[in-house]
Amino acid sequence: MLSVGDEAPDFELPDQNGRTVSLSDFEGEYVVVYFYPRANTPGCTTEACEFRDDYDEFEARGVTVLGVSDDPISDLEAFEDEHDLPFPLLSDEDGAVASAYDSYGEKNMFGNTFDGVFRNTYVVAPDGTVAFAYENVSPEGHAEQILTDLDDHGA
Repeated sequence: MLSVGDEAPDFELPDQNGRTVSLSDFEGEYVVVYFYPRANTPGCTTEACEFRDDYDEFEARGVTVLGVSDDPISDLEAFEDEHDLPFPLLSDEDGAVASAYDSYGEKNMFGNTFDGVFRNTYVVAPDGTVAFAYENVSPEGHAEQILTDLDDHGA
Protein backbone atom coordinates (compact mmCIF):
# COMPACT_ATOMS: atom_id res chain seq x y z
CA MET A 1 0.00 0.00 0.00
CA LEU A 2 1.07 3.52 -0.66
CA SER A 3 1.12 5.58 2.52
CA VAL A 4 -0.37 8.94 3.38
CA GLY A 5 2.05 11.59 2.14
CA ASP A 6 3.46 9.48 -0.71
CA GLU A 7 3.43 10.97 -4.19
CA ALA A 8 0.49 9.44 -6.09
CA PRO A 9 1.76 7.89 -9.34
CA ASP A 10 0.40 9.70 -12.39
CA PHE A 11 -1.37 7.56 -14.96
CA GLU A 12 -3.18 7.71 -18.26
CA LEU A 13 -5.95 5.19 -18.99
CA PRO A 14 -8.96 4.92 -21.31
CA ASP A 15 -12.39 5.31 -19.74
CA GLN A 16 -15.60 3.43 -20.57
CA ASN A 17 -16.10 5.71 -23.59
CA GLY A 18 -12.55 5.32 -24.92
CA ARG A 19 -11.46 8.79 -23.77
CA THR A 20 -8.04 9.09 -22.17
CA VAL A 21 -8.06 10.19 -18.52
CA SER A 22 -4.95 11.17 -16.56
CA LEU A 23 -4.59 11.79 -12.86
CA SER A 24 -2.79 15.01 -13.78
CA ASP A 25 -6.03 16.21 -15.47
CA PHE A 26 -7.29 16.88 -11.93
CA GLU A 27 -4.25 18.66 -10.51
CA GLY A 28 -5.29 20.99 -7.70
CA GLU A 29 -8.34 18.87 -6.80
CA TYR A 30 -9.05 15.96 -4.50
CA VAL A 31 -9.42 12.72 -6.46
CA VAL A 32 -10.78 9.40 -5.23
CA VAL A 33 -9.03 6.58 -7.10
CA TYR A 34 -10.82 3.40 -6.19
CA PHE A 35 -9.63 0.02 -7.45
CA TYR A 36 -12.17 -2.77 -7.80
CA PRO A 37 -11.78 -6.36 -9.02
CA ARG A 38 -14.53 -6.86 -11.61
CA ALA A 39 -17.39 -4.88 -13.13
CA ASN A 40 -20.91 -6.17 -12.52
CA THR A 41 -20.01 -8.49 -9.67
CA PRO A 42 -21.93 -8.11 -6.40
CA GLY A 43 -19.32 -6.28 -4.28
CA CYS A 44 -18.12 -4.08 -7.12
CA THR A 45 -21.68 -3.16 -8.04
CA THR A 46 -22.46 -2.24 -4.42
CA GLU A 47 -19.34 -0.07 -4.23
CA ALA A 48 -19.96 1.66 -7.58
CA CYS A 49 -23.62 2.31 -6.79
CA GLU A 50 -22.73 3.84 -3.42
CA PHE A 51 -20.29 6.21 -5.16
CA ARG A 52 -23.12 6.95 -7.63
CA ASP A 53 -25.63 7.59 -4.85
CA ASP A 54 -23.20 9.93 -3.03
CA TYR A 55 -21.87 11.50 -6.24
CA ASP A 56 -23.60 14.86 -5.62
CA GLU A 57 -21.83 15.05 -2.25
CA PHE A 58 -18.45 14.42 -3.88
CA GLU A 59 -19.19 17.00 -6.57
CA ALA A 60 -20.28 19.56 -3.97
CA ARG A 61 -16.84 19.19 -2.34
CA GLY A 62 -15.04 19.43 -5.70
CA VAL A 63 -13.87 15.81 -5.43
CA THR A 64 -13.46 13.71 -8.58
CA VAL A 65 -14.22 9.96 -8.43
CA LEU A 66 -12.35 7.52 -10.69
CA GLY A 67 -12.98 3.76 -10.68
CA VAL A 68 -10.15 1.51 -11.93
CA SER A 69 -10.28 -2.18 -12.84
CA ASP A 70 -8.60 -4.51 -15.29
CA ASP A 71 -11.85 -4.94 -17.23
CA PRO A 72 -11.90 -4.18 -20.97
CA ILE A 73 -13.59 -0.96 -22.08
CA SER A 74 -16.66 -2.82 -23.40
CA ASP A 75 -17.35 -4.31 -19.94
CA LEU A 76 -16.96 -0.89 -18.33
CA GLU A 77 -19.35 0.67 -20.81
CA ALA A 78 -21.97 -1.99 -20.01
CA PHE A 79 -21.38 -1.51 -16.25
CA GLU A 80 -21.90 2.26 -16.59
CA ASP A 81 -25.04 1.81 -18.67
CA GLU A 82 -26.62 -0.81 -16.43
CA HIS A 83 -26.10 1.16 -13.21
CA ASP A 84 -26.20 4.76 -14.50
CA LEU A 85 -22.72 5.54 -13.15
CA PRO A 86 -21.83 9.26 -13.46
CA PHE A 87 -18.03 9.01 -13.11
CA PRO A 88 -15.19 7.64 -15.25
CA LEU A 89 -14.45 3.92 -15.10
CA LEU A 90 -10.88 3.33 -16.24
CA SER A 91 -9.59 0.24 -18.01
CA ASP A 92 -6.21 -0.95 -16.69
CA GLU A 93 -6.16 -4.24 -18.60
CA ASP A 94 -2.51 -5.07 -17.92
CA GLY A 95 -2.73 -4.02 -14.26
CA ALA A 96 0.17 -1.56 -14.59
CA VAL A 97 -1.57 1.32 -12.83
CA ALA A 98 -3.04 -0.92 -10.14
CA SER A 99 0.48 -2.32 -9.61
CA ALA A 100 1.91 1.20 -9.22
CA TYR A 101 -0.69 1.70 -6.48
CA ASP A 102 0.09 -1.65 -4.79
CA SER A 103 -3.39 -2.81 -5.78
CA TYR A 104 -2.65 -5.71 -8.13
CA GLY A 105 -1.24 -9.16 -7.59
CA GLU A 106 -1.87 -12.80 -6.87
CA LYS A 107 -5.33 -13.68 -5.60
CA ASN A 108 -6.95 -16.95 -4.60
CA MET A 109 -10.63 -17.64 -5.16
CA PHE A 110 -12.51 -20.92 -5.20
CA GLY A 111 -9.23 -22.82 -5.24
CA ASN A 112 -7.88 -20.91 -8.26
CA THR A 113 -4.84 -18.64 -8.23
CA PHE A 114 -4.73 -15.68 -10.61
CA ASP A 115 -3.54 -12.10 -10.87
CA GLY A 116 -6.12 -9.41 -10.25
CA VAL A 117 -7.05 -6.07 -8.76
CA PHE A 118 -7.31 -5.61 -4.98
CA ARG A 119 -10.16 -3.53 -3.54
CA ASN A 120 -8.11 -0.55 -2.36
CA THR A 121 -8.87 3.16 -2.49
CA TYR A 122 -6.71 6.25 -2.40
CA VAL A 123 -7.75 9.85 -2.01
CA VAL A 124 -5.21 12.03 -3.77
CA ALA A 125 -4.81 15.55 -2.36
CA PRO A 126 -4.64 18.67 -4.54
CA ASP A 127 -0.83 18.61 -4.26
CA GLY A 128 -0.65 15.11 -5.78
CA THR A 129 0.13 13.24 -2.58
CA VAL A 130 -1.91 10.49 -0.95
CA ALA A 131 -4.28 12.07 1.59
CA PHE A 132 -6.07 8.84 2.60
CA ALA A 133 -5.37 5.17 1.88
CA TYR A 134 -7.88 2.34 2.39
CA GLU A 135 -6.77 -1.27 2.04
CA ASN A 136 -9.02 -4.25 1.34
CA VAL A 137 -12.13 -2.14 1.82
CA SER A 138 -15.65 -3.36 2.39
CA PRO A 139 -17.82 -2.04 -0.46
CA GLU A 140 -20.77 -1.24 1.79
CA GLY A 141 -20.48 2.20 3.34
CA HIS A 142 -17.09 2.94 1.77
CA ALA A 143 -18.13 6.06 -0.17
CA GLU A 144 -19.74 7.49 2.96
CA GLN A 145 -16.58 6.78 4.98
CA ILE A 146 -14.50 8.76 2.48
CA LEU A 147 -16.91 11.70 2.71
CA THR A 148 -16.72 11.58 6.52
CA ASP A 149 -12.91 11.47 6.44
CA LEU A 150 -12.80 14.42 4.03
CA ASP A 151 -15.11 16.39 6.34
CA ASP A 152 -13.11 15.45 9.46
CA HIS A 153 -9.94 16.76 7.83
CA GLY A 154 -11.47 19.93 6.48
CA ALA A 155 -11.10 18.83 2.89
